[in-house]
Amino acid sequence: MAIQSVFINVTDITRSVDFYTTYLDLVPVEVTANTAILDGVTATLRLIRVAAGSASTWCPDDLQTGFRHLGFKVADLDDRVTRLHAGGVPFHLEPINAEGGVRITFFFDPDGTLLELVEGALQYQETYDRDAVERDWGLATPVRPRFDHIAETVTDLRATTDYFSQLGYRLMAGIHQPGDPRGFEINFLRDGDSSLEIFSFDRAEKSHREPQFSAPGFAAVEFDGTVPVSAIPIGEAYGLELFADADGLVHAATKL
Repeated sequence: MAIQSVFINVTDITRSVDFYTTYLDLVPVEVTANTAILDGVTATLRLIRVAAGSASTWCPDDLQTGFRHLGFKVADLDDRVTRLHAGGVPFHLEPINAEGGVRITFFFDPDGTLLELVEGALQYQETYDRDAVERDWGLATPVRPRFDHIAETVTDLRATTDYFSQLGYRLMAGIHQPGDPRGFEINFLRDGDSSLEIFSFDRAEKSHREPQFSAPGFAAVEFDGTVPVSAIPIGEAYGLELFADADGLVHAATKL
């Protein structure tokens, strides 16, 4: 299990726990007034309460480098979408049949973190590590939503692959987006039971976002591995020593 935990800043612990348990069936492990740990099968979500006054600089433009979304595998996407609609949850993308033979949808949690549901076994168009693909498919249909990936937009795919190889990741597979004029490609780095979904755009300018620790939304990911030698130290928060890659994805590692 290469991704141990995902840290998300929220403005109301009770509201966020209710959201993630109601719509994603995450299981509470520990809940206090200021924090919550939720089990997502292959990793935990750690919710941290922050003040509501700090505005996030994250935007739902995939041309902004760094964190893009969290993805969960599900067996019943359309039923869950019906429940999300009934609850008034805001959507970023209504359900579609996507490249790779899967059905997907995107929506926001109460504090603006972008979430994806994926139904079906993704049929990769390029395979670089067959064993990793077979292990991915071997996880089969989830009984309840299973944390599957973190998506990140990067400026240099090769540099990103080299960086995360130091955390144990291998380039597993890829999906082309032939209809996108921005030169959009998706590649998957794999370690353990979840992936890093890497977005690259060869024909579009990208923007960069500085890390934020006090604003609502995605905060950091904790890897089971060793911090890469080129990691950028950015301070301490959540009881962890935090780093960033060249594109601004904030992370910690179990082995410093």
